[in-house]
Amino acid sequence: MKLNLQQIPRVKTITKEDFITHYFKPQKPVVIEHFIEEWPAYAKWNLDYIKEIAGNKIVPLYDDRPVDYNDGFNEPHASMKMKDYIDLLQNEPTKYRIFLWNILKEIPQLQEDFKFPDFGLKLMKRMPLLFFGGEGSHTFMHYDIDLANIFHFHFEGKKLCILYDQKQNPFLYKIPHSLITREDIDFADPDLDKWPDLKNATGWTSELSHGEVLYMPEGYWHYMKYLTPGFSMSLRAIARNPKNLVKAIYNVIIMRNFDSIMRKLKGQKWIDWKNQQATSKSN
Repeated sequence: MKLNLQQIPRVKTITKEDFITHYFKPQKPVVIEHFIEEWPAYAKWNLDYIKEIAGNKIVPLYDDRPVDYNDGFNEPHASMKMKDYIDLLQNEPTKYRIFLWNILKEIPQLQEDFKFPDFGLKLMKRMPLLFFGGEGSHTFMHYDIDLANIFHFHFEGKKLCILYDQKQNPFLYKIPHSLITREDIDFADPDLDKWPDLKNATGWTSELSHGEVLYMPEGYWHYMKYLTPGFSMSLRAIARNPKNLVKAIYNVIIMRNFDSIMRKLKGQKWIDWKNQQATSKSN
């Protein structure tokens, strides 16, 4: 038995009015297949181009090692020059990913290659973020701290996406005081004998190809696995649901700081307790 997933709806393109009516208001995901073909980025953006214009930039790298109590929030595990990282991506599978790389700060000229689309939501124009990964690399199942509406534009290669809404929390082995599920769950091929509650969760899935746009509604859990080397850009719009706004403020001001304090006070015992709680609460 596999996960209970349905395919994310797909449209060729979409108007602002149809997006608001059919996807934003009901908070449902969608893949838009032909929305950015007029952008220069559609033709230009590939790994070789990024290597050419950003090759000497030092980039932070993340892998799939379990959370350690010494790790800070979103603290990278390694770093290297972008050109060396892209060489690694193109030559062999690697678990290293680039996460939350702000192109306005690092390579401002990249903004000339795209425009902020009008989906009827006010996008955060200071936060176009890039994400890179090698074949087989993946994120943990997580949701974003600000519960934003996310538009995920994929470039080069194939990426597997699995999504859940917040109503599925009781079945996902969520780590308390955190934004992730148990890190030892492989959502691409889960052991449902070990994690039986996953059978009760209903979610969405799709594979993204070059130029496709995935809309992830507010607070949606997402797991991303790079089937081939590639990269994506996310644009964000603040959560509109008042409950999600309150939760976002709580996450940023209280939850994150409380977790940091407990790591310092209790060390690895705090991480181990949270993992145990995730399992016992689900079961």
